[in-house]
This record gives sequence, C-alpha cells and structure tokens, in this order.
Amino acid sequence: MEKKLIVDVCLSPHLYPVYHKDDHIVVVIDILRATSAMCTAFEHGVDKMIPVASVEEATEYKNQGFLVGAERNGIALEGFDFGNSPYSYMTDAIKGQTIVISTTNGTQAIEAARNAYKIVIGAFTNISALCDWLQTQDRNVLLLCSGWKNRFNLEDSLFAGAVAERLSAGGLFRTGDAALAVSSLYSQAKTNPYKFLHNSSHAERLAAMGLKADIKYCLQVDRTKVIPVLDGKHLIKLS
Repeated sequence: MEKKLIVDVCLSPHLYPVYHKDDHIVVVIDILRATSAMCTAFEHGVDKMIPVASVEEATEYKNQGFLVGAERNGIALEGFDFGNSPYSYMTDAIKGQTIVISTTNGTQAIEAARNAYKIVIGAFTNISALCDWLQTQDRNVLLLCSGWKNRFNLEDSLFAGAVAERLSAGGLFRTGDAALAVSSLYSQAKTNPYKFLHNSSHAERLAAMGLKADIKYCLQVDRTKVIPVLDGKHLIKLS
C-alpha cells in the first residue's frame, strides 16, 4: 500500500515546536486579516514584503525610509503607512515596492516557523492556487493557524479545515487528528462562513470597529492566484 503524505494543523503558534519537522511545508494562516492582506498586496503589485514580529523592528525600518504596515489589536498604529486591512493595499502606490509588515498574530506565526523547510501564506483569497500547488510538492503539510495571541481562533481553523478537506479529497494526503477535527468544523460552516463566524471573538472585535467589509472580503474565495513564499527575510511571489 502506497504511503500517503500527511496534512496536519497546528492551532496556535505556541504549539509550533511540538509539530515542527525539518521537511514540512508550513502554511501560515491569519484570515482576519494579515495573510489576506499579504495576498492582496502581492495581487496589487508589491514586489516584496518583510514580516517582522515587533513594533520596534517595524519602527527601525520606517526610520530607514521603508513603507511599513503595523497593527496591534486590530488597530492600525499611528505613524505607519498601513494597518492590516486588505483594502489599504489596494493602491498603485505599492507597485514595485518593498513593504514591511508587523501584526498582532500573523507575523508572530511566521517568526515561530522561520526554520521550516518552506513557509507559504494562505488565505481564502488564494485557496485554490495554494491547494493546487501543495498537491504537486510531494511534501507533508502543516497548516499553522496564527490564532489570537497564541489562543485558538475560529476563522483560521475554518480555513485550515477547508485546505485539509481539499488535500485529502485529492487522494495524496491523509489527515492528522487536528486536521480531521477542523475539516469537520469546516463542513458545518462552508455554506455560509460569514454567518458561522458571526459570533466569533475576532469577527465581533472587527465588527465593533466598523470593519465588516474587511471580514466579508477575507472570506471571499480565489481573488488571486498569487502564493507568497518566505525567501530569507522577504516574502516574495512564488514563481
């Protein structure tokens, strides 16, 4: 019997050391909103992005003249060029630029997995391109949910479930227990993920800030075929 590849899910960056394997492809997920914003930035022509974990690092880059997006607790930080709303990256001003980005959760997850074999960025907006590519790689896949300050969150888990469902349906992958669990969760939400997430903590947080449009955008499927991949300190467009 042919041995299948494994797709599994790490539900928090805090758990990443338990899951790390030197040969795994890690998909970093922060649906609301960092990874969705990253995919949007590349779709709108950004050349490179530099994810950094701390505001201090972001400030250093800002002082060097870089365009910088910085967000904490859902709020764009004063003095920077962008937050982490996908809509803020829908501008010709980013074309050909290198942009630094630091967020509450997503860039922390990238930092946690920095020693992985390969890190790519996943969002509903690039899900088909991502899954098609993963099917060709002959590598085990770990879906790393950024969560909320190292806690479980619903939206990242739903996306992980959607990817796990697609990969296992292709016949090349079997699911680990966490992937099986979030696939079951996604099966309950797939007909209307926006409604399913209505009472989730981060969706409520963003809605209270008047950001419902961001939530709806981040749940749209296949807005881009771009897959950002980490190359050294830069995210670049996967060729």
